[in-house]
This record gives sequence, C-alpha cells and structure tokens, in this order.
Amino acid sequence: MPSTKTVDLAAHPLTAWQGPLGLPDFAHIGDGDFSPVFDAALKAHEAEIEAIAGNKEAPTIENTLAALELGGEALDHVSSIFWCRAGAHTNEAIQALERDISPKMSRHFSAISMNERLFARIDDLYQRRESLKLDAETLRVLEKTWKGFVRSGARLDAEGKKRLAAISEELSSLGTTFGQNMLADERDWALFLDEADLAGLPDFLKSAMAEAAEMRGQKGRYAVTLSRSIYEPFTTFSERRDLREIAFRAFTMRGQNGGATDNTSVVREMLKLRAEKAGLLGYASFAALKLDDTMAKTPKAVHALLDPVWEKALEKAAADQTELQRLAAEAGSNEKFAAWDWRFYQEKLRAEKFAFDEAELKPYLQLDRIIDACFDVATKLFGLTFEENKGIAAWHPDARVFLVKNADGSERGLFLADYFARPSKRSGAWMSALKSGYRLGHGSKPVIYNIMNFAKPPAGEAALLSVDEAKTLFHEFGHALHGMLTDVTWPSVAGTSVSRDFVELPSQLYEHWLTVPAVLEKHALHVKTGKPMPKVLLDKMLAARTFGAGFATVEFTASALMDMAYHARPDAPAEPLRFEAETLEKLDMPDTIAMRHRTPHFGHVFAGEGYSAGYYSYMWSEVLDADAFAAFEETGDPFNPALAERLRKNIYAAGGSKDPEELYTAFRGKMPSPEAMMVKRGLV
Repeated sequence: MPSTKTVDLAAHPLTAWQGPLGLPDFAHIGDGDFSPVFDAALKAHEAEIEAIAGNKEAPTIENTLAALELGGEALDHVSSIFWCRAGAHTNEAIQALERDISPKMSRHFSAISMNERLFARIDDLYQRRESLKLDAETLRVLEKTWKGFVRSGARLDAEGKKRLAAISEELSSLGTTFGQNMLADERDWALFLDEADLAGLPDFLKSAMAEAAEMRGQKGRYAVTLSRSIYEPFTTFSERRDLREIAFRAFTMRGQNGGATDNTSVVREMLKLRAEKAGLLGYASFAALKLDDTMAKTPKAVHALLDPVWEKALEKAAADQTELQRLAAEAGSNEKFAAWDWRFYQEKLRAEKFAFDEAELKPYLQLDRIIDACFDVATKLFGLTFEENKGIAAWHPDARVFLVKNADGSERGLFLADYFARPSKRSGAWMSALKSGYRLGHGSKPVIYNIMNFAKPPAGEAALLSVDEAKTLFHEFGHALHGMLTDVTWPSVAGTSVSRDFVELPSQLYEHWLTVPAVLEKHALHVKTGKPMPKVLLDKMLAARTFGAGFATVEFTASALMDMAYHARPDAPAEPLRFEAETLEKLDMPDTIAMRHRTPHFGHVFAGEGYSAGYYSYMWSEVLDADAFAAFEETGDPFNPALAERLRKNIYAAGGSKDPEELYTAFRGKMPSPEAMMVKRGLV
C-alpha cells in the first residue's frame, strides 16, 4: 500500500542531502523513512516523465533528452542510500522493504521505457540525429538511449509490452529473493571451535575467528564462517581435514540446503523468464540480448576467448594436482585427494617451491597501509589526494569518509569505504555511487563508495590482509577511481556506465600497481617492527605471482562457461542443477576443484541481472589490463607521466562517452590479443 504520509522531498534527509560535506544526514535517517519517501519520489518522477512526454513543443535535446537524464533526482537520492543499506547493513525491515520496492521500481521503469509518447520524442530526435549537428558524446547518449528503449520493449505491441513488464517485475522480485536467501545461508552458518581444534592456524586467523565467534555470542570460542576472509585461510591452513571438509561443503552448498532459503526453484524460474524475455524482444537467446551492447557482441566471441583458456587451465591444474597428491602421500595421507585438500596442499607446495607461505606475508599487509598504498598510487598517477574526515556518520560506524582533491587543491568529490565483514552485510566486495559526477544542468560531484568483507580484528589489533585481499582492495579502488575521475557531460555515460566487458579494465589494471616493488617497499611494513618487507621475501612473492594459476583459472572459467551455457541457449533447462552437473562433466571439470560460484549462490548472475551472461567480462577485461600495464613496463616507469595522462583521459575519465575500442586504442594505439593475459596468468 502506498504511504499516506506527506513527504517534503525538498527537505527530507533522504532526498535533500544536508549532512557534513554534502552527504546525506545519516544520523537522521531511520528504516521507517524509506517507504513514504520512495512513494513520493516515484510520484514526483512520474510527473516529470509526463511533463516531458506531454510537451507540446517539438522535441529538442534540451526538452527531451536532457530533461530525461536530469529527471528523478529525488528517486536517485533515496535509491542510492537504500541499495547501499540493503547490501552493506541490512536488517529485517530493510529486507521486507527490498521485497516491496524491487517490483515497484521495475514497474516504474518499465512504464517509462514503454511510454509511447516519450519514445516518439526520442525516436524523432534519433531519426534526425545526422542533421542535429551534435557533439560526439551527445550523439552517443542519444543512440544509447534510443537502443535502450527498443531493448526494453518500446516497439512491442500492447500485449507484448504488458508481458515484458510482468516478466521484468517478476525477475526483479526473484533476484531480490535469491540475494536474501544467499545472505541468510551465509549469515546463519558458523562452525564453532575450541582451542584444541585450531592446529595449523596462524595467529591472524585465530584472532579473526575469535572476533567472529564473539559477534555471534560465543565469546572465548572460535568461529569458521562463510565469509571468504575466514573460509579461505581456514581451508588453507587447518590441519584438521574433517573440519576442512565440513567448511567446504557448507561453502559450496550455500543456496542449496532445502527449506525457505533454497535457490533451486528461484534459478529455474529466472532462467525460464530470461529466455522468454529474449524471445519477446527478437533475440535468439538471453546471452544474445545481453551481449548486443558489449565489446564481445556474441556468445561465439566469448567462447573464442574462454575455450582456449579453459584447455590451458585444465592442463595446468592436472599437473599441479599431481604435485599436490605427492605432498599428501608424503604427509602420510591415505585418503583420496579431494576438493577440501587443494588449498591446504597448495600452500605446502608454495612453501616448498618458494620457501614462504601466506602467513609470512600477512604481517606486512596491514589494511591501513594498503589503503595508503592505494591512495599513494592515485596521487602519483593522477594527482589526487585523500583527506579522512573522522566523526561523520554514514550507514555504519565502520564506514570511513574521505574528501578527494585534485592536484590544484580543488575538490574532486568524496570517497567512502566500509572494510569489515559483519552479519548484516552481503558477501563479496563492490563499488557503487551515492552520486555520479557529470556536468549537465547544475552538475554533480561524485560520491563513490567501496564495500569489502575483511575479517575484523579484536580492538587494538591491526587488520591484516592476504595478498588476494590486498588485490581486492586495489581492484575495488580502481572501480572507485573510474567513478571519481569521470569527466563527462551526460549522467548516463558517467564513471562506470560502460559496457560490462570494459568496466573491469580500470579495476583489474589498478591491481598491477600493488606489486610494483617501489609500492611494496614503501607500504608493506611489518605490523610489529615497522620494517619493510625484506627483499628476499618480496622477490619470492613476486616470483610466486602465477603460482596456483591452474586452480584459480579453472574455478573462475568454469563459472564463466556455466553462465554462458545457461544463457546462450534459446530455452531454459528444466532442472538447472542437473544441467550444471552435466555441463561440468562435458567440460571435464576436475572433481577436486569447485566452481568459484556454483549456481545456487552465483550472485553476480542471479541476484539481479548485473553480470548475467557477463561473468566472462572479468577475463575479457583482463586481456586489456595485461596489455595496458605492459605499456607502462615498456617505458621502464610504472608511473610514466605521459602514459598516466593518456590513461586518465581515455580510460578513467572518459566513462562511456565513446566506444570502448576507440577509447582503448586512443590510450594504447592498438587492440590487444589474449596472449599477454595468458602469460600474466602463467598459462603459457
């Protein structure tokens, strides 16, 4: 039921941001505020759309395209805060509202994209685009807007529009259900242990597990949780094979435990509806629909990248498994080598080959030092500086606020970061925006945030990261820079509003600077002594960069191939989990490695449409990022100023204002081949 409460959108803290630094005043926002403000903001946006669609004047860029882009500001404001809360600090009230608002938002935007009078005005501009003498960015925005309307059903008949709107609404609800089920399984499972169960575990992990147990009311004990920041090191170091198996099975069975949180039927229905949606819009498959607006364009092009990588990864993983089985036999294990043994013996093999283990590195990778390293690289490359403003309320006390400035001291925008895992936060790591940066109308400065799930240390102790976690921090900060450095006119092409298989380039490229020796020498300081990482350990770490490539590439590529298998067919499998098993069998998937994301918890693909038929894009972008960093290596200077300026202008600042191939070629002079990526991964 819509709220009957009158809301003043011009004054409400959810829509009129009057907190410190122009942020929302989080201290005065309650869970009960969202529903009436959403209702009022939706109504206000409907009125704006009606004014554009019903305008009696001939369509112009200003009265139609610009009006459409700038409309719905109040809705944008409340939405950005709400979806931040839903992911980073949820509760039963927020989840109930999420189930209510998801279909409501879907209905709202379906109605806009199927508004015949509105599309007629956009279509009028599109048909006259050659005579309008538009600049390149405006022309691109007009073309993307027109295509977006068409892909959303603007040209369907009345019956088709009605069915498509119903499908979109149902998919939105199902995506919300999928994500909430996944969060519930992750939140509600914990394996509580005592001191006697901790054989092999390093101190940093014991501290994190003690903190996790205390958060769950079991002070004095230790908890294995399904957060990667605890699960992965536990299965890497625990000498208790029985406990590794319990944790592995819980982790891989998220979303498939029967009962209210089981995602099996959710996935079945989503795949069926996606296939129907694609057919309605005239596409051969859902993958064909999703890939139409990407660099790859077709499922065939995606397979041309993934299939050769898969073959190489299988070969590498098979060779590695032989070595791991040797170590297991030497350790006296008579058990058949299993998936819960891989990380454990892989760490032993790393120690044997490179004479160090992850536990040796971790004291040098303090969270605050790695944050400083992220900022330091951004200063060297792009001239940005970051000033923390303490004491400003955000969505959770752990969230930190930084003012971002340009080299000349002018304000660039704001960066917020929330680093620690908690039961109210969904798993994984991501970047998003409370506000995008653009110049249209009155303009807007970007307000960007990063969310992580690192294990929180006990009070007074420093948070320590693994190499993978430090890479994740750099990765998400690369996305944040894409949002903060944006320099475009139109909101719809600002920041990360680029094709799905280009969006990972700025983030994956930024990871490379973590392992630049000068960065590590300055920021990888021992937590107790403050001394830099010894050169011998640094050299070992750099030498081991491609260690474990077989395992990592198999678990990722299996998920990407599974995503395409589901979505590149014209119909939907009757039993998705049986189809998953059959597909993996055809691919010769080793039973000793699990997919990085199995179907029932593949949030990238099923908790919304974000990476559906698009999980391959991490590897597509990796082809670009390996080649892009090679450009710096070729100059002998990882901070080469001329190259950094080309990188800023064409990759980080350009958003979606030009075709991604054009942008990449402007930076590098040519498009790359997959060879550099294969070399970087250690597969050739």
